[in-house]
Amino acid sequence: MSAPQLYHYRHPFLLESGQILPEITIAYHTYGEVNEDKNNIIWICHALTANSDVTDWWKGIAGEGQVINPQDHYIVCANILGSCYGSTGPASINPATGNPYYTDFPVITIRDMVNAHILLRDHLGIDRIRLLVGGSMGGYQALEWCVMEKNRIDNLFLLATSAAESAWGIAIHTTQRLAIEADSTWRDASPTAGAKGLKAARAMGLISYRNYGILVEKQTDPDVEKTDNYKASSYIHHQGNKLVSRFNAYSYWLLTKAMDSHHLSRGRGKDLPGILSEIVQKTLIIGVSSDILCPVHEQQFLAEHIDNSVFIEIDSAYGHDGFIVEAEKISRHLQRQKLL
Repeated sequence: MSAPQLYHYRHPFLLESGQILPEITIAYHTYGEVNEDKNNIIWICHALTANSDVTDWWKGIAGEGQVINPQDHYIVCANILGSCYGSTGPASINPATGNPYYTDFPVITIRDMVNAHILLRDHLGIDRIRLLVGGSMGGYQALEWCVMEKNRIDNLFLLATSAAESAWGIAIHTTQRLAIEADSTWRDASPTAGAKGLKAARAMGLISYRNYGILVEKQTDPDVEKTDNYKASSYIHHQGNKLVSRFNAYSYWLLTKAMDSHHLSRGRGKDLPGILSEIVQKTLIIGVSSDILCPVHEQQFLAEHIDNSVFIEIDSAYGHDGFIVEAEKISRHLQRQKLL
């Protein structure tokens, strides 16, 4: 990951809960240049444990020579509030105490993340976004943004996402948080608090990001005589260790809470179809055939109620992670829809 730029908003930031952060920092990356007409701006919202360096985690889609190309577009990706990649989160210093927030960091929502990024949009002098993009939790942000600033966004691209967090998703996140909370170091005043619990939480999450088919295909041992040290087990340990080496249990716990709160109709006096009908942007919606975390019927629901939308189901064995893995298929469909 290359070093992000930092925007410091040195004013009180009101959260949806009514609590206030005394100030916030947003880490972000930009690529390319704004053209003379200022109509080439693409804003990409990232998912749960990603960061603002979109060319690092979305290879094959964003970057030099790719469909979202900095030679043609001005690309912005900002780290979400509550994360541990430069934006204000639990490991940040609380100006009131001079120490990291840790357990004192307030609960946040997807709307809080979007409101923070709207401040960054204003700071960057961006009046209109040509294409707003989001997959998974990034799609939650993109949908909220289209409701909150519908007149500033021309086109919308959603992948493997939904209008509201499902009971299935909430159950998975709750199970993950139980694993973190069972770690004896959880809530220690330390950046490594809950590390073993985070490893277990990642293991649980990975099973929902992939599925039976792809794990059997990729992680079955050829040695039928084995009685221990299975390939699938090593894979789960490896993926858990990778996340622990780059992420923070406090942020993971907090961000899964934020995902649970995602519901476009909350506080707006309309049901989901009514809120979605207010989205007027030309919208491309992609679902992944084998996704068990955000199944395709959730994207079909979006397409049914966003009038100017196209739904495409891509065939992939990679489950929810297909929205990252299937770069060639995604790029082809994005080009065909002429949203760029």
